[in-house]
Amino acid sequence: MHKSAVTYKQAGVDITQGNEMVKKIKPLVAKTHRKEVMGGLGGFGALFALDILKYKQPVLVSGTDGVGTKLAVAHKLNKHDTVGIDCVAMCVNDILVSGAEPLFFLDYLAVGRLEAKQAVQIVAGVAEGCAQAGCALIGGETAEMPGFYKQGEYDIAGFAVGVVEKSMIIDGKSIVPEDVIIGVASSGLHSNGYSLVRKIFFEQLDLKPEKHIEVLGCSLGEELMRPTKIYVALIRKLINDFKIKGMAHITGGGLLENPPRVLPKGTHMQIEYGSWEVPAIFKLMMENGPVDTMEMLRTFNMGIGYVIVVDANEAPAMLKWFENKGEKAWAIGKITTGEPGVTIRGLS
Repeated sequence: MHKSAVTYKQAGVDITQGNEMVKKIKPLVAKTHRKEVMGGLGGFGALFALDILKYKQPVLVSGTDGVGTKLAVAHKLNKHDTVGIDCVAMCVNDILVSGAEPLFFLDYLAVGRLEAKQAVQIVAGVAEGCAQAGCALIGGETAEMPGFYKQGEYDIAGFAVGVVEKSMIIDGKSIVPEDVIIGVASSGLHSNGYSLVRKIFFEQLDLKPEKHIEVLGCSLGEELMRPTKIYVALIRKLINDFKIKGMAHITGGGLLENPPRVLPKGTHMQIEYGSWEVPAIFKLMMENGPVDTMEMLRTFNMGIGYVIVVDANEAPAMLKWFENKGEKAWAIGKITTGEPGVTIRGLS
């Protein structure tokens, strides 16, 4: 008995959808172009001509990350236009800690079945994140994996490369006791701890994403999908005006695990709880979980998305600088003598 030929599309992979997606994302990618980018989309490798005359000793800094289970909230809301911003933010904020300027970004999108409309929304967010960070979306990969991901489901990861002058690397080595810790406000949850977020709001409280929450001033879904703040433009300007000793991006591990990563031997961080504004979303979780304060501090940013260590004499001017830029920042603690780690004071 003659059998009809089986196609790749019948197996779950539609090449036509992929071609349609590429056509639609080209103008989005073009908006992130930098003069160093060579060629366009479609090659086997992305080319970037580093301007070596601009640096005496250029050092490349790279980072990779994803969005985590925040994607489950995106699926629940069928909202996919901001997760790309999160993906870029998690990568570029990390390499910024060294003082690096992000140069280019690549994304990896894995889907169960490619839906061009959804994929374009995702990449639009990536392009927006790259525009905010000033880096080029230089390439990427989309993988259709039917039978591995359910239809409509996807995962996204990103890869960022930046550059810093070797003599200008910020590595924390000059941090000493009595230096001041400046905390810069987050935009909310950013992209960490969403397994706990979903457990509290969707399982324990059984709330719908569209429910308006008075203390948030918006729906629960809107708050949970608020994009991660990209600090690149702000901190790159700050670096030009101040001598920064060390920085930390507050991601998974929260305020307990991330700041100590920049500390040299013999120094310790003392953070004063209550010295900054804790956004309402975190207070809701603490009350309704309930979740212990220390558990919150080791899981979430708690309103502090980026930490800077500076000489005590420069701290007042730096805080004024942030105020003039319309940014919220607080002196949240100081450096003491001890082993690298964090002590939280002011807890009841």
